[in-house]
Formats: sequence, structure tokens, C-alpha cells
Amino acid sequence: MLGLSLPDILRVVPALLIGFTVHELAHAFIAMRLGDDTAKQLGRVTLNPLKHIDPIGFIMILVAGFGWAKPVLIDRSKLKKPARDDVLIALSGPVANLLLAVVLVLLLRVVLFVATFRSETTFNLVVANFLAWISVNVSLGFFNLLPIPPLDGSHVILNLLSSKNTATASLYFRYGSFALLAIIVIERLAKVDILPIGRMVNSAVMLLLRLVGLQ
Repeated sequence: MLGLSLPDILRVVPALLIGFTVHELAHAFIAMRLGDDTAKQLGRVTLNPLKHIDPIGFIMILVAGFGWAKPVLIDRSKLKKPARDDVLIALSGPVANLLLAVVLVLLLRVVLFVATFRSETTFNLVVANFLAWISVNVSLGFFNLLPIPPLDGSHVILNLLSSKNTATASLYFRYGSFALLAIIVIERLAKVDILPIGRMVNSAVMLLLRLVGLQ
């Protein structure tokens, strides 16, 4: 959000609300399907953004450029295969964001095919909104797939380490979380890209647009 104009912020905020909601709903839904109804009992199997947005985490995105949603609580004792199911639940969030991005690209293609725009300004506004929603969801998908705690992608490594050595898994989670925070802070202060998320997102969005004939 840092450095964005007011129109860009007005586009990105709804995109974040949608992206976070779909992401956390996916976690809750898959957990429920795999036997853990904890999230369902807490009202998280819903498209209501208020159930998924962490106020502090959302404000941090607006003022600092990084933040978080309300995590979905999981009770591993209710899962039939805890290690496997934990990974599936974790990965469902990023995958949901990436699938939503694909759906939005296809929807943009349909809108541009059937709609008649009265002005170039209206056309540009529609395209800009779609691109913001697509980019935000691709960003959430890619970022959360990073194997760095506490991001979703780290669950793959954490479960592998836990099966070998729980102490090592604990250290990985603890110091991995500090490492992620340090990387984010250094990126913001030094204005450098340590994690190539921005370049990956741009390339992925361009590829999606090209695949449906929009580039």
C-alpha cells in the first residue's frame, strides 16, 4: 500500500478484503471437510469478511505495507491424518487465491467481450479494478506459499521436520518467523526486493492475461 495513490488504495482495499476472505474461508472449509469442525464452530466457514479480517493486521497493511488476517484455528487431534491434512489445509488458502485470480481473468475477458463502454474513462476504470483484484490474489497466493514460518508454505517443511525431530521443527518455526519479519523490515527500509514476489506476480498476471488473449 506504500506509495499508492488514493484511487489505487480504493481499488486495493476491496481486493484485500475479498482475497483475505477467500483465503481464510478455504482453510476453514477444507479443515471441516477433513474432519475438524473447530473453524465451523467459530463461524469461519463464511464469506463474511468481518469473520476473517484482523483489524490490527489490516491496518498494518494500510500503514506499513504488510499485515495479516485472522488465523483459522485447527485441532489436529480431529484430523484423520494430521500431518497430511495439516498440509492440505495450509495450502488450500494460497491455492484458493490463485484460483480466484484465474476466475477474475476469465471474468474480465467476458466483460470486455460483452460490455459496451460509453467512455475510455469507464473502460480504464473497469480494467484497473480487475487488475488490482487479480494482482492482489496472485500476491496472496505466491507470498503465502513461501516455505517461511508462519506462512502456509512452511507447513510442508514443518511436518517433515516434526516427523524426524520435533526440536528442530520448533527451532525452524521460531527463528523462521523472526527471519520473515526481518526480511520484510529490511525490504521496507532499504527499498530492496529480497523476496522476488513482485516480479513473480507481474509475470504471472501477464501470463494469465496472455492466455485469454488480453495481452
